[in-house]
Amino acid sequence: MQRTNFSEMACSIARTLDVIGEPWSPLILRDVYVGISRFEQIQADLGISRKVLTERLNHLVDQGVVERRPYDNRPRYDYHLTAKGAELVDLLMVMTAWGDKWLAGEAGPPVLYRHHACGEISHVDLRCAHCGEPMHAYDVDPLPGPGSAA
Repeated sequence: MQRTNFSEMACSIARTLDVIGEPWSPLILRDVYVGISRFEQIQADLGISRKVLTERLNHLVDQGVVERRPYDNRPRYDYHLTAKGAELVDLLMVMTAWGDKWLAGEAGPPVLYRHHACGEISHVDLRCAHCGEPMHAYDVDPLPGPGSAA
């Protein structure tokens, strides 16, 4: 199936979706983030076909989100996040907070995050980079930026 290319749209959401906008990519990034880094491990964890996993990993490598590192003489690789990929995990942490709030149910969140700086269990909290106040959808006005469509 041919994917729609969103990379040329004048929209940062569309461009981000061009990198991770199908369901397997965020889950692959999650696995690599938590240390599941070899092809066979990722495949076993996700139950994904070899063909789809190969396509997704190649796309993530091409996008500069993960990198391959050989781990033996045969063409076998570990996958690791790049700096670009680590920032995408920040986005996944925001998605996790939403899922924990609205979808976790009585069982509660399946994963907790311990903050290195203070040692406490916490969650992502969007704040304004200038004043430090909470920053959510109804706290901002979207305005055209320098890269907006004409």
